[in-house]
This record gives sequence, structure tokens and C-alpha cells, in this order.
Amino acid sequence: VAFADLLATDWIEVLPEGVTDKAGSIEGVKPFEPSEITFSEWKFLQIDKDAFVISYTVAAKGKFAGKELPSGATHASSAWVYRDKKWVAIYHQECPVVPARAQSANDPAKPVASPAAKPAVAEPGPDAVANEKGVWELFINKDYDTFAARLATDFLEVTPDGFYDKAGSVKGVTMFDASKGELSEWKTAKLDDDATLVTYLVKDPRYAPNGERHATIWVKRDGKWMGLFHHGGTPARKAVPSPSAAASPAAAAATPAEKKSPVTP
Repeated sequence: VAFADLLATDWIEVLPEGVTDKAGSIEGVKPFEPSEITFSEWKFLQIDKDAFVISYTVAAKGKFAGKELPSGATHASSAWVYRDKKWVAIYHQECPVVPARAQSANDPAKPVASPAAKPAVAEPGPDAVANEKGVWELFINKDYDTFAARLATDFLEVTPDGFYDKAGSVKGVTMFDASKGELSEWKTAKLDDDATLVTYLVKDPRYAPNGERHATIWVKRDGKWMGLFHHGGTPARKAVPSPSAAASPAAAAATPAEKKSPVTP
């Protein structure tokens, strides 16, 4: 009951099997029996006065459905919103921590410069799905300057190999070819009038044939919509028969530690 009270009615959790709602997450944490939880690398990002995101690294020991949890850590992110005079969680996502990926033969040998001629891509607006599709068009067009202009100065990206600011994220996208990425399974969650989260699946036969789940928060600041936060690299897999095996145990472990009103940086 206490865990359920911390979740917004429109809560979503991005899992390898898909995006689950409040009921699915509550059911999913019931088999989780933690014996030790370790948190580190906390990141705080203010969305606006009524919403914030925290990201961190978490490692858990214990059992899930009677079986020992596998070793290893995850990078996790949660968004919180202020509604009806209390803070509630509206989004959670994790991805496994892995070392930085070495360049392969499928990767460019060096960063690719933005071309002189760039096809026009519509300016971001309140439609978060359209905004995200536009970003991927910029990747395909190698228009990294326009991509950078669409990110907030305090942008944060969470990936399996670390946490990146705006400069790090822009540098990272110059190192891969997005031309064969297929986007699907779009879902959105409105955080408030000036912030929307969008999640989706990316498949690429070269590095993510089974798919990766991504999420982005778009915010309106000074009359302009821009990307503020991105969490990617959650490996997709087929849904398991029982919903109790779907939700993330680390999500339940993290929630009590996150139960704090934000302090604007």
C-alpha cells in the first residue's frame, strides 16, 4: 500500500518486456526480497517547479521469485511530479551498467562532420512523438548542429556506459549511423503543461536487432520546446507469461530512497 501511494495514477515503467502501468509495477515488485541495496552516482535534474528527474547507479542483492538476483549494477532514472500537495513518481527506467562500447567495423572510424546542406526538420512543439522522430531525422541527416540547438543547456543522458551532459551526448551521436534504426511502440506521459515524456523501441540489425527501449523528456522553456533528458539502452525482450516477473526489483528498492522533495540546484 505504501509503495502504491508513492506512484501517480498515470505512472509508467519502462521494462525490457515493454511499458507497464501502476498496477503492473505493484504486482511486479511483490516477489522481490532485497537483502542489500547500494546506491551511488546520484544525478538531480529539475524539469520545472512541479517536476524533477533523478538518475543513479544501483546494485541489489537478494532474491526475486525465490531465486538469487544476478550480480551487476544498473543505471536507473525516475521522474517525480507534484500533484495534490504531494510528490509522486510518474516514470522509472533502468539499463544494465556496461563498459564503454568499443568501436566496431560497423561504426565510423572518426566523428562525422555535419554536412553543408541539411534537409529541413520541423521545429519541436508540444507533440513529443513528432519531436523525437525529428531528432532521429537529424541523426540520419548528420545535422548535429541543429540537434545540439534542440537540447537544453542542462540536458542529461543516461546510457549503459554512463551519464552524459549536453556536450557529451552531442559528441556521442556523431559516432554512430542512425540510418537503419526502426522506431515503434510509442507511448507518452504528460508530466505537466510544460513537460512530456515519450518512450519508444529502437531496432537496428547491426547493434540492437532485438531492440532497445528509450525515453525522452521534452520541456517548454521561454516559449520553446527542447529536449531535457534521455534514458536509453534498456535491452528489449519478449514479455514473460506472469506479470510478477516483469517489473524491476531495483525500482522498488530505489523508491524509498527517492522520497524527498526536490531542492532546486
